[in-house]
Amino acid sequence: MTPRLNPSIATLSAPPIPVVQGWGRAYDGARGPLIDLSQAVPGYPPHPRMLRWLAEAAASPEACAYGAIEGEDSLRAAYAGETASLYGATISARNIHITSGCNQAFVVASMAVAGPGDRVLLTNPCYFNHETTLAMQGIGVDYVTLQPETGFLPDPARVAAALTPGRKALALVSPNNPTGAVYPPPLLKDLFDLCAARGVWLILDETYRDFLPDAGAPHGLFAEPHWADTLIGLYSFSKSFCIPGHRVAAITAGESVVEAVAKIMDNVQICAPRAAQMALAKALPALADWCAENRAEIARRRVALIAAVAQNPDWQIGAIGAYFAFLRHPWPERTSLDVAQQLATQNGIITIPGRFFGADQDEWLRLAFANADAPTLATLADRLRD
Repeated sequence: MTPRLNPSIATLSAPPIPVVQGWGRAYDGARGPLIDLSQAVPGYPPHPRMLRWLAEAAASPEACAYGAIEGEDSLRAAYAGETASLYGATISARNIHITSGCNQAFVVASMAVAGPGDRVLLTNPCYFNHETTLAMQGIGVDYVTLQPETGFLPDPARVAAALTPGRKALALVSPNNPTGAVYPPPLLKDLFDLCAARGVWLILDETYRDFLPDAGAPHGLFAEPHWADTLIGLYSFSKSFCIPGHRVAAITAGESVVEAVAKIMDNVQICAPRAAQMALAKALPALADWCAENRAEIARRRVALIAAVAQNPDWQIGAIGAYFAFLRHPWPERTSLDVAQQLATQNGIITIPGRFFGADQDEWLRLAFANADAPTLATLADRLRD
């Protein structure tokens, strides 16, 4: 008898990024250089000082040894201080757990609050790795559908109706992946209050918050007196410091959640990569101005994409934010898979089909516009026209 794979894994879809990048490899270059707007990667290199700190840390014997499960003390303290300052909140290093990337942060956070048979509420469309993370753990997933007419913002009334007994958490992403929508502070406060009243965790992924046009606090939730009883914040250093390959992220939560995550991490990875943590502890205070310049650059790219799409009125931007745009293609009778594949193979533009982000999303494509500079994005006007 042939042994069987875990059905929770065997039934998962193939990772979307390799699929769409495979389409790009079939492009013959006829329309100019390939424009990869699929995976969210910074379209510029890390700061030279960051590279130097990484090299120095990687060469140290200390970084080769096991570190603290919760993360380097220096990085936890630095990030806690930055987060407390940004949100005007009381946050200490004890509220911080460092993980190997934000996908891992969601894995361990969801494991800490839910188990097999429990259910978690996501939006539709949603970030596909959140969906598959829950599925492979045997955690049920329910959805609250977002409407393009409202800019893909969640309706608190719909969320309230969906938070029926047995739902352990509501997971949100703002700025959103895939739509790019930025959730206004009053909306986040309403959803936080709803979760608090229902005894449901709010897992808020803010991977792209550093690229919001406004450098101020995206919301006031961490300043709420009892935020730690409801809120679990996720953050990634990958995009802000251009080091996605080093896989470093942070969870901000109550001490009980941090303790639970440490139990999980001890069985998953022991500790996040130490050299990158050591380098980031220096970079957080030292490269603030550089990060601000990058925020302005991403804003310019956003403007360039809007201008390029405006020249093709058959294409419509449903939402756009700090890193992504959700673009409606002009062929309602065609699937997003078909349109995205043709864009890649014939027009040299790699996007991700809306179908990968949820049911009934075939009208849409996700564009990671931050990957390309403004002059490159301007060339989309002609390629979309064709």
